[in-house]
Amino acid sequence: MKIIIAGAGEVGAYLAKLLSQENQDIVFMDPDEEKLNMPYGLEIMTAVGNPTSINDLKMAGVKQADIFIAVTPEESVNMTASMLASNLGARITIARISNIEYLLPKNVEFFSKLGIDSLICPEILAADEIVNALKTPWSCQWSALSGGKLILVGVKIRENASVINKYLYEISQDKKFYHIVAIKRGNNTIIPNGSDQIFSGDIVYFTTTPKHISDIKTLAGKDRIEIDRIVVMGGSRIAMNVCENLPDNIQIKLIEKDREKSYSLAEKVRSNVLVINGDGRNTDLLIRENIKDCDAFIALTSNSEANILSCVTAKNLGVPKTIAEVENVDYIQMAEKLDIDTVINKKLIAASHIYRFLLDADVSTVKSMTFANAEVAELTARHKSKITTKPVKDLNLPKDLTLGGKIRDGVAEIIDGDTQIKAGDHVVVFCLDSAMRKIEDYFN
Repeated sequence: MKIIIAGAGEVGAYLAKLLSQENQDIVFMDPDEEKLNMPYGLEIMTAVGNPTSINDLKMAGVKQADIFIAVTPEESVNMTASMLASNLGARITIARISNIEYLLPKNVEFFSKLGIDSLICPEILAADEIVNALKTPWSCQWSALSGGKLILVGVKIRENASVINKYLYEISQDKKFYHIVAIKRGNNTIIPNGSDQIFSGDIVYFTTTPKHISDIKTLAGKDRIEIDRIVVMGGSRIAMNVCENLPDNIQIKLIEKDREKSYSLAEKVRSNVLVINGDGRNTDLLIRENIKDCDAFIALTSNSEANILSCVTAKNLGVPKTIAEVENVDYIQMAEKLDIDTVINKKLIAASHIYRFLLDADVSTVKSMTFANAEVAELTARHKSKITTKPVKDLNLPKDLTLGGKIRDGVAEIIDGDTQIKAGDHVVVFCLDSAMRKIEDYFN
């Protein structure tokens, strides 16, 4: 598969690194030659050129491109480049945008006619992740799958959990309402079986149905947290989208360091948002703003280190839920060890959204697990595909993937060894990064 990535910024560079591991034919394109000097030692082709230049696109081989991905910082460049690429022969085009209006269904259809197959906005996707994280503040990660019929929830296990030191076969039930799809322990992610144990400090990923979310909370020994008051540090686009998408009854304090920007933000926010000009890293400021009385602290500045340290400070001051934007992937493990509850990374979110276009199977969603080197994918089982030939226990599935649940005729069910997948079933698959390509063998 030939893939052209236009834009050597953070998202483009991360995508190039990720996709190069898939042995794809990748061309990395940018007008700035210096940005194309990849620090990873990757064997990918580079093309110095403007993605809105017809001649430069042709030189990059756009006519033979299976996927053209425009992720420059400029929305207009991405839109123009994708339309040109489509008309020059690219099979699928993806454009990074920042304007929420473009994502309205009528506009998505309009841009599709112009040749742009998918619009992605990492800032909006990140804001959605944060809003979801606040729905279950006792969890590390919460994702609605299959239109909300199945839920993936990651929970950090503490000493008070009833499952501590137990083998998975000991906590199995006659009537299952969940499936443990992965255990993150230290730097390792385990796709577990009945002989695996759960220890304190593990992050355990469950698939379940919405009506059993509270049962997962009880199983993990978590207290109920009501989110009524939030402090947000940094007036970024993500922060503004979070403030816009949270309910009106939640009181929000938005701290922005830049004076002029804070004045501008104050004119745009809703009545439940109070904008404060100040440095959110200042402990005295946080104490003056009664941070100990807030339910969640969300750090969304462009500085990963500042976000991590601010969340640690908030945690020490008694805030029950902390969320940090950490764009440096190398810092994610550190954030977990410092007990930050949820980590947001735009690069991982955008890459997961784009990754589904690379799989030949019928994939509707791919989500990256921030703390684990793993993905969760939603796939549709095709007629006569390998996944439909035998009960799950007899399929000899690779050890680095597991099936978490399925939707059949609109009804969600948790999968176990006796489950027989049928053609047309919508199946949630949890797998390590090493198994993404193996999915195709079972679902095609």
